[in-house]
Amino acid sequence: MKHLYIFTLSVFISFGACAQSVLKSNAVYKITYFRSADGKPKEDRNPAVVIVSAKQNLISNASILDRKAKYPYEQSIVTKPENILFQLADLGVNNQIATADSAAIAKQVFEFGTETKVILGYTCKRATTVVNSNRIDLWYTTDAVIKAAPTSLGQSLGLVLEQVRNGNSYVTATKIEEVKKAQPIDLEKITSKLRDGLTYKDLLWKSRFTTLNVFNNEQINFIDKPQSNDSIFRFAGGTVIARKVKFPELANPNVFVDLTEQSNGDAYDRTGSVFIIPTDKQISLMDALKNSVKALPVYDNGNGKQYQGVVATANYDPVIELMRFFTPFGVGKYNTLKLKDKNWAEKVYYRQDVSELFQLVNGKEVWVAVFIGNYDKGGHKVSLNITLHNGGRPKEAKEVILPLFNSTNVMEMAGQEYATMFSSEKGLEVSFTLAKDLKDAKLRYTTTGHGGWGNGDEFVPKKNTIWLDEKEAFAFTPWRQDCGSYRLSNPASGNFESGLSSSDLSRSNWCPGTVTNPNWISLGDLKAGTHTIKVTIPMGKPEGGSSSAWNVSGVLLGLE
Repeated sequence: MKHLYIFTLSVFISFGACAQSVLKSNAVYKITYFRSADGKPKEDRNPAVVIVSAKQNLISNASILDRKAKYPYEQSIVTKPENILFQLADLGVNNQIATADSAAIAKQVFEFGTETKVILGYTCKRATTVVNSNRIDLWYTTDAVIKAAPTSLGQSLGLVLEQVRNGNSYVTATKIEEVKKAQPIDLEKITSKLRDGLTYKDLLWKSRFTTLNVFNNEQINFIDKPQSNDSIFRFAGGTVIARKVKFPELANPNVFVDLTEQSNGDAYDRTGSVFIIPTDKQISLMDALKNSVKALPVYDNGNGKQYQGVVATANYDPVIELMRFFTPFGVGKYNTLKLKDKNWAEKVYYRQDVSELFQLVNGKEVWVAVFIGNYDKGGHKVSLNITLHNGGRPKEAKEVILPLFNSTNVMEMAGQEYATMFSSEKGLEVSFTLAKDLKDAKLRYTTTGHGGWGNGDEFVPKKNTIWLDEKEAFAFTPWRQDCGSYRLSNPASGNFESGLSSSDLSRSNWCPGTVTNPNWISLGDLKAGTHTIKVTIPMGKPEGGSSSAWNVSGVLLGLE
């Protein structure tokens, strides 16, 4: 394994914190800097380390130099006297990248103060600059024969012995040691690793987490015979795309769903869903997608209609919704519809934290799908990534995750019934059985109302009530009043005589071009045995050929 740092350090002189050291211009020094906060010294298990020589400064840290650092890690080199800043990143074994900036140090601007302080026996002066609205004070001395600093800031000032951010975050030199043997970095060997600055930052950032690329610019539209291939399957007239994804086995990562969407012909706001298809029971949505919606178990609440595949049964689990999103009015395809002072977005970006559902897929290969309801042959184009970030969530006791219901008719274009079951007092009801007591149970509940005319539930606030074992557990009225914030994603939105756009109007928990966040409903501790959850909504009555509907999904979570 090759490393781009000074790899042989043999220290033979250590200068204390009191007396000023006598430094030599032709020697190599190791300067150790400890971090502290609010002026209070604290143990720094990975102090910053700068290796200073006549020709270059290496800015690193103790764990890297001791070869204990975890990938990725980054170091910097400043050449002298040119003051070119090289940044080196080790992304993995034999995977290194670099970038160079000849102006980074030269363009630094400082204001100089008159006060002084003594650090390691040196009388230091203050230089101040501002970085991203943060005040940075550098305490430096010109009495030493070397120039160095714990970061790229102030490399040309002198020897920076302390850096203070916003008056309370300190990086302070605690030791200067002369190095007996040191091998300088051969910068010619890294020329093949050089990237432009933006590419370097992007590659380094992406190396810090795992990205699962699920779909890349895939079309979701409505045609008679959608074509699948070896990896991407198209169902329900092409309005559902699905792919098997292998998830790595990780402890407790933070997990995010990233989706981009733009119109490829459809000008309207549509319901979209990113979901997992459970296949560990006798029946799954995959059976219906491949064959017929008739393969799904039917929920009948007595209102005269039959609803396919919406509630969990002994041999079926409904789809598990990761993210509910809504397409805007024609973003991308209809950006030619110009308005004064309106610069339309090229596409819409949706991102949502779904960490709480990760244990369902941890180390498994599962079906991940995207649905957008539309009847347009051009439809929409989407890209989907799932990113996994280590070290973000505390470890919990054994987690229980039970999908209970999902009334979003993702097979709408293949005949699945709309979610009108709330016309009955029974609404949507599901029973489930717990083998063990469940602590701190919560319902991850996502709800949106639909019915796109003046009196439809899309535009009329309606109370949602969740019942647990025939007792009211929670009630609220889902409503979004911020839809006008997303006007620049809606070029094809209709405009009214009142001066409003359709995309401005408040809606039942969604806006064109947004994600609908789930609600977390506390259910307390649940005893082992059978329980029933019911959702009731006073859904509006049909008018002519128009009906309201409510897309609700619910997943039960808790700890054994």
